[in-house]
Formats: sequence, structure tokens, C-alpha cells
Amino acid sequence: MLRVGLSGGIGSGKSTVAGRLAEHGAMVIDADRIAREVVEPGTEGLAQIVEAFGEGILDDRGALDRAALAGKVFSDDQALRTLNGIVHPKVGARAAELIAAAPPEAIVVHDVPLLVENGLAPVYHLVVIVHADQEERVRRLVGSRGMPEADARARIANQADDGQRRAVADVWLDNSDTPDLVLAAVDELWADRLVPYEANVRLRRYAGGPPKVVPYDETWPAQAERIGARIKAAAGTGRLEHIGSTSVPGLAAKDVLDFQLGVESMQVADELADRLAEAGFPLLPGLDEDTPKPADADPELWRKRLHASADPGRRAHLHIRVDGGPAWTWALDFRDWLRANPDALEEYQELKLRLSGEFAHEATGFTYGDAKEPWVSSVAPRIEEWLRYRGGQTS
Repeated sequence: MLRVGLSGGIGSGKSTVAGRLAEHGAMVIDADRIAREVVEPGTEGLAQIVEAFGEGILDDRGALDRAALAGKVFSDDQALRTLNGIVHPKVGARAAELIAAAPPEAIVVHDVPLLVENGLAPVYHLVVIVHADQEERVRRLVGSRGMPEADARARIANQADDGQRRAVADVWLDNSDTPDLVLAAVDELWADRLVPYEANVRLRRYAGGPPKVVPYDETWPAQAERIGARIKAAAGTGRLEHIGSTSVPGLAAKDVLDFQLGVESMQVADELADRLAEAGFPLLPGLDEDTPKPADADPELWRKRLHASADPGRRAHLHIRVDGGPAWTWALDFRDWLRANPDALEEYQELKLRLSGEFAHEATGFTYGDAKEPWVSSVAPRIEEWLRYRGGQTS
């Protein structure tokens, strides 16, 4: 099962995107619809709201008068928190029931207006944000919903801003223009990413590709924050570090994010395998050791587990190592040495570019990685010297 979080500000057109995904076969779970269901007449939710806000929020039929309730909560932060405390847990519980009942091959799209505000992004395999310019959103809310302009602007201001949404967005769909444009983007997303991603998760396959080295991307750290949050949520334990070439500012690299997760032992690493695979990071069997470095040459100290992303749109590798062991420490020292030494960075970059050309037709990139290892091992004395110098400078 692939879990997709869909969100966007009020008036952005999430329903247009959700509808198209449903046409393609996605199972759409609408949090707004559930939110209405859990406060229908006779429900525990409505009884709790009446207890908190009084009979004045009911209409003549005994149903929730949403306009009356909105008048009480949207200008009162404490009242809004009270309302959310009643409704959100019930919506979350019902959504979890529906997701659990979905078939194994389903692509479940969870339409959640407050996904960003409630910090839900890490629990999904992918987060899709629908965007529209603020003035266009105001125009839609006033024209299509009959909402007073002041109310529309207040509702927009009360939600996450574009920067907060971009921070969690794996996919950013701009719906500021005519609907046909965003629908075409949804069609492409479905065919090129969601369908193969679901199959990869279900079949425990990773998304590979040739070792093409590209110029440093200023967005790599932000992408690493987003993917790292997903890994941490899935693992539930251990220290996570962004390592490898994408963690070194200015260094050309394969567009593959590398992480390492620190655990107490390889037994703990093995216990995490299924959980990580379900989250979209299947285990790569057989790639279970790093090359020992002279300072700690015992191969048993360099054992690891390697997982890789199943997402065809965002390649990533996760190295699980014993926290504080030589393999863990080496990865951090190598990264920090490159960050601190421009000459070493340039030397490494030249090697990477040359090998990228030599192994351009390799399917996975792992032979390319093996070809770098002699140089990486050769710089171990230089790193040790740098560490001694740095230690002397900071002592």
C-alpha cells in the first residue's frame, strides 16, 4: 500500500486533484468529509461540541450550525484549540480505520487540509501539496463559495504559509491557472511516480539508476530534512545523520541522498527491516559491510545494513551502522573533512566526475561507488591528521 498525503490551503483546489486521482483508481480518504460525519446529530462528537460551546451552535433541526460555530472559534485561539481537541482525534481514528481496511495494492490518498499544521507529513510515503496564488484563492472563495472577502483572507492567514508547505512537499502542484494544466500534472504524477512507487513498496524493490554526477543542488539539505523526518518516523529509534556527497555544500554528486541511522547493534538493525521496507526503504541484501580503514581494521566493526528508497522520484540510501562505531564515525569524519577542506573537495569532485563518465551505463551505481573506494581509503591518514589538528585547535 502506498500512503499519499494531499494538502493545500483553502481555495487551492485540492478537490480537483483528489477527484482526478480517484478517477485513476486511488482510494481517496477525505478528512473534511470525515470531520462532518463525526459531528452529525446523535454522535459523541456533536455532544461534546455542544457541551463546550453551548446550544447556540445548533440549528433548528439539532444539527451543527457551522457558521455559528465558526463565529465562536476562528477569532479565539483557545476556542479553536478546544474544537480541534474534540474533532481531530475522531477524524484521525476513523481515517486510520479506512486506511487499515485498504487492499495491499491500494494507492491511498489522504486529503488532509491541516496536514502541515498538525505535523503529519512524515507518516506518508509521499506528500503532495496543491498551491494557488493567494489572490486567486480569495477570488475562488468569494466567487464560488460566497464567502465574504475579509473572512476568506482571515481563513487563509490562519493556515500554514507557502514556506511551511514547501518544506514538507515531495510534489508541488501549481493550480493557479486553468484546471486542465493541473489535471495534466496529476496524470503524469500518477503514471510516472505513484504507480511504480506503489509496486516498489509492495514488492520490496528500490529505485536505482546510473551514477550520473550533477552540480551541487542548494535544495539537497531541505530535501534531506524532509526524507530524514520520514525515516525517523518509520524507525522510531536511533540518531540520523545526512552524510555522503549531497551533505557537502558545493560538491557535485549523484542526486542520491545518503543517510546513516545509528543503532545499538546489527540485531536492532535487522529488527527494523520490515518497518523501513513498509515505509518505502527496502533492504538491499548482500551489501552489509563497509571497507575497513587502517585505524580499526576488524571487519566485524564495519558491518552495516543498507536500505534504499523505493520512490522513483527521489533516490536515497540509508546506511544503518552501530552508533559510535568506526564505520559510523568514519562517515561523519569524511563528510566534515570535505566540508572543511576545499582542496580535498575539488580533488574528490574530479574523481567523481571521471568515474561517472566511465560507469555511465551502470544500472545501479554501486560499481561506481566501489571504484571510488581506493581514493577514499587513501585519504584516511590525511583525515586523521586533520582531526588531530582540529582537536589541538579546540582544546
